[in-house]
Amino acid sequence: MEPIKSLVGAEFPLFAFSHCRDVVAAVSRAGGFGVLGGSSFTPESLERELKWIDEHVNGMPYGIDILVPEHQSFGPATDMASLAAQVPKEHIDFAVGLLRKHGITVQPEDVVDKLPPATLPEVGEALMDVAFRHPIRLIVNALGIAPPSMIERARRHGIPVGALVGAKEHAVRQVKAGVDLLIAQGGEAGGHCGEVSTLVLVPEVLRAIKPIRDVPVLAAGGIMNGAQMAGCMAMGAAGAWTGSVWLATAEAETSETFKQKMISANSRDTIRSKSRTGKPSRQLKSSWHDAWDGPDSPGALPMPIMAMISIPTFARIDKAADSGNAAAKELVSYWVGQGVGLIDAVRPAAAVVREFQQEFADAVERLAATIES
Repeated sequence: MEPIKSLVGAEFPLFAFSHCRDVVAAVSRAGGFGVLGGSSFTPESLERELKWIDEHVNGMPYGIDILVPEHQSFGPATDMASLAAQVPKEHIDFAVGLLRKHGITVQPEDVVDKLPPATLPEVGEALMDVAFRHPIRLIVNALGIAPPSMIERARRHGIPVGALVGAKEHAVRQVKAGVDLLIAQGGEAGGHCGEVSTLVLVPEVLRAIKPIRDVPVLAAGGIMNGAQMAGCMAMGAAGAWTGSVWLATAEAETSETFKQKMISANSRDTIRSKSRTGKPSRQLKSSWHDAWDGPDSPGALPMPIMAMISIPTFARIDKAADSGNAAAKELVSYWVGQGVGLIDAVRPAAAVVREFQQEFADAVERLAATIES
């Protein structure tokens, strides 16, 4: 399973991106490589999460993903008062009206976040301060070129840097910038993704970077089982980067309502929309998207301003839905890829790793038998 084992220490090159520390630790203990989505935390809460992982990962390797976008749209001031002032009243009123329509009582001040967006550069730097105090084996950035400070600081700590890419030209720029690992994320993926499918993107990226430098490439997007993972590695990928499959694990941070919606969903029930972060990201389609992407909507705001509405709003939606509000359940959504159609039950994270390993081994055996015949 080289070169991944040499690079980050993982026995099995299955990378599990999750915002849940329990998933990260469980996957790493089972032989995979857990990656904590660090941008969902403040520096203080991230310190607590990483300390907990250190204590529960049994010395196995893990990493962290910090979202530092290359491009954002906000004014010169980035204090909370200035950012909050950039949220138009019509967007606040639209969010309030949408929630009230679905039986959720809110006031205008309830739908604008009070915490600085995690995508601000200074927040990213503070999160890195925390991350590099812990024994992480990988740090990853998304939404553009990994910032020079991340690469420089990682070099000083002897930590490899990974980056997500959705097009071959992005991969070339990342390799030239100095990253050590690429995640080629196809349009099937949940969260922020491009439009090129994984099946096309992986070989495109491998071909594009070959003349520049030998950098391992992980396949990402729609990968929900070990057979798919084996197929991607047959194309030349060094392993698989997965996210959506962990949302339906017993340990995941997702609400019970969302987990049940995942089990009921098919691959056509996702949508790429700007209505959650301000940039196109794939989510489970719900009444939220019908409203914000509909003709009466004031339109999505740019990143990070849109997230200042969606973060507190979805927290209230999830709470109401899990409390039995049937109308609120219509709004429930989360980032998830088209592979959601392959989810049929909630399983422990360690069991999912074992299933990946067995399915991978079976697929490799089938391929070998085909060659031998």
